[in-house]
Amino acid sequence: MTHEQFIASKASEAFKALYSADVDASSLQVQITRREFEGDYTLVMFPLLRVTKSSPEASGEAVGGWLAENVEEISGYNVVKGFLNITLSDKFWNKVLAETALHPGAPLPSTGKNIMVEFSSPNTNKPLHLGHIRNNLLGDSVSKLLAACGNNVITATLVNDRGIHICKSMLAWLKKGNGETPESSGKKGDHLVGDCYVAFNDIYKAEVDSLMAGGMSEEDAKKEAPCLKEAREMLVKWEQGDPEVRDLWKTMNGWVLKGFDETYRSLGIRFDKTYFESGTYLLGKELVLKGLDAGVFEREADGSVWCDLTADGLDRKLLLRGDGTSVYITQDLGTAERRFSEYDLDEHVYVVGDEQNYHFQALKLILKKLGFKWADQIFHLSYGMVELPNGRMKSREGTVVDADDLIAQMYETAKRTSSESGKLADLEEEERERLYRMIGLGALKYFIIKVDPKKTMLFNPEESIDFNGNTGPFIQYTHARIKSILRKSEAAGVPGEVRMPDALCAMSPMEIRLVKMLSQYQSKLAEAGASLSPAVMANYCYDLAKEFNRYYHDTPILREEDKDLMRMRLVIAGTVAETLRKAMSILGIELPERM
Repeated sequence: MTHEQFIASKASEAFKALYSADVDASSLQVQITRREFEGDYTLVMFPLLRVTKSSPEASGEAVGGWLAENVEEISGYNVVKGFLNITLSDKFWNKVLAETALHPGAPLPSTGKNIMVEFSSPNTNKPLHLGHIRNNLLGDSVSKLLAACGNNVITATLVNDRGIHICKSMLAWLKKGNGETPESSGKKGDHLVGDCYVAFNDIYKAEVDSLMAGGMSEEDAKKEAPCLKEAREMLVKWEQGDPEVRDLWKTMNGWVLKGFDETYRSLGIRFDKTYFESGTYLLGKELVLKGLDAGVFEREADGSVWCDLTADGLDRKLLLRGDGTSVYITQDLGTAERRFSEYDLDEHVYVVGDEQNYHFQALKLILKKLGFKWADQIFHLSYGMVELPNGRMKSREGTVVDADDLIAQMYETAKRTSSESGKLADLEEEERERLYRMIGLGALKYFIIKVDPKKTMLFNPEESIDFNGNTGPFIQYTHARIKSILRKSEAAGVPGEVRMPDALCAMSPMEIRLVKMLSQYQSKLAEAGASLSPAVMANYCYDLAKEFNRYYHDTPILREEDKDLMRMRLVIAGTVAETLRKAMSILGIELPERM
């Protein structure tokens, strides 16, 4: 039972005793008292005047008086207009702290649900960039969040390893690569192939300009550029299984996948299941043909197959081309059916940018038309794109913030900032290096995750490496500060594993606020899980860390002469540290013992 529910249940008893009225506790409005007023929780009286048949002030006085007299956990009250502000006793808050300290950051009970979360899903023609980082960090934290909410989570990725974009990189390597390999060049394989993709765009632009100089219109020149035709011919050969094309495809994809794995390890990302488009793109074809036989879909004169979604507010959706080849949504139909049957899924979450909103609307509708009841259990976690101060990134032009470069930049910034502070000077070099990585990665992850997924995100490199304010390093430093306090407490004669004193301790308003925030962990977890927004947990961590730092500056802990009071304050500090550690782990962020 939450504190709000406890207050509501007791208020319901008051209405029964005072007015002989049965008031459902769930209908009562109880909220945390605003800081400028005295009290812990506020009961809104206005909707209850029909029961009390008196003014808001008189009603509040009557109910508040009954609660203070009959409920031992309530020590006082005050009425401000139609708001009854209730103060809970020290005994209540001591009990809440003791219970919270036993299991700080506890997960929610098991739901028994199997949920797959698909994220990352990169193309094998370029390295991962800032946009991929947002996708990966969001997908990873949503997976951890759903697991903390009691679900069995399967993380998956679909590697888009076929198509015209892959052939463009392959063709550019043949034309301009000079036999270069990751080994011969010293480049990561995904970076080498990404350079080829940019090189293709340069070749294409030059050919278009040349055709236009010869009198061809821009529209025709873009269609007739020789390199584009060659790339299309290469794709046809790939579809036909041409050995030479397939061998080059396997080699270059191997370079990219190895590079991806290195980046994933740097970010702390792993997948339970990896699918490849080259192995799944035909899966939906059988489903489409079954739907055609059942009259769900329509075949045009050119042999193409379509699904009419106009009655559902969309348009007609192509499912098979006239030559019988599948399109992207065809693959998603097949993979969805396979995943639900393979893993007995209750839900499937796709973490994909908001430019694909239409695609997933159509996917769900088509699956429903095919008779799959689980179609309603598919959820598209649509997130806003990442933009730079000078606009959107373009991989083909090479105007991206590279993931590996960004990770390295965050490491170097953490190293420089920590070195300048001198706080890590007494540590061994290996330990310092580990902390630089932890701090740099924590700064990057927190900066990305603290923004609500639905919002477009402006990435400003300078802001992302600011180690003050609402940042990952601020929370990491708070944790390290508390750990330092706990280490020093042993020198003050308090055991390392601090327990609540037997004596009842009077709590200050700051201490009550901290205990209140600590006790809200599971409700915040439930809120974040319901909205699939790890940002809820990120900002909870920031608020908790900020509140503790205010408390630390205003309250003596180790200098407190009353040993029972000191122990109670150490319990608060230790519970804050462990709660931060558990909550930040959902975001994939480690917290250091010292910093």
